[in-house]
Amino acid sequence: MITTDFLPGSPSWLMLSSPDVDASLAFYGDLFGWEAASAGPRSAGHVYLTLDGDVVGVLGPLVGEGEKPAWTIFFKDPNVDDTVLAVERLGGTLLVEPFDIGELGRVAYFYDPQGGHFAVAKPYHLQGMEVADRPGSLCWVELWTPDGAAAVEFYGELFRWGFTDHDMPAGLDGTYKLITPAGAGQERAHGGIMAVDPDALPADNGSADWHPAFAVADIDAAVDKVKAGGGQVYTKPEDTPVLGRSAFCADPFGSAFSLFRYLPE
Repeated sequence: MITTDFLPGSPSWLMLSSPDVDASLAFYGDLFGWEAASAGPRSAGHVYLTLDGDVVGVLGPLVGEGEKPAWTIFFKDPNVDDTVLAVERLGGTLLVEPFDIGELGRVAYFYDPQGGHFAVAKPYHLQGMEVADRPGSLCWVELWTPDGAAAVEFYGELFRWGFTDHDMPAGLDGTYKLITPAGAGQERAHGGIMAVDPDALPADNGSADWHPAFAVADIDAAVDKVKAGGGQVYTKPEDTPVLGRSAFCADPFGSAFSLFRYLPE
């Protein structure tokens, strides 16, 4: 499960880049009940996304030439600058050099060897998202990749993640790799890696794709809201090998995410 004590290598932050901040806020506000809160005078158009007053992530405009709308997942990292060297040594690519960004801390952006976009963050004042693993918040992260074995090798070396195999349902090939932070048990699993045919990947060029999963109390009602808000539902609600009923979707601008039915303990 994802928590807010943020072990090294665990998801700690989410950022959505959008061509229309107001439209994205309206879509996710209706879907999850999120509201906007000021990110400060130097936010460059970014706002915090909040759920009942707690920060779930940040939303901002597209800033770089050629940047596409997308969710970015940040993993907690005690030494961002050393990670740059490790990513390049392991065959990944530095996208944005390390820099300090307000309360969030020191961050850097990368591509893994299969083209999966991710980021790391060393927190300063704001440790990360303030709520997780409840309806309307992040509950899981997934990497869909054309080469599962290579992804396990890369991220296992980079973050020292542990992996556990889960067989796919009948009719689907391959193995789902459950991810846990270094030294943690399966109760702290925060995501999965799944090998996917390149033609079925969300990215236009068949590259890997990290996307967040959000918990909802009623997945069928949530799917209806995605459709009503102008988003896409790529897979209707169906059972998954690890977390039960889920659906794969995108917002009106094509930013991919999943919905998981929330099952309180």
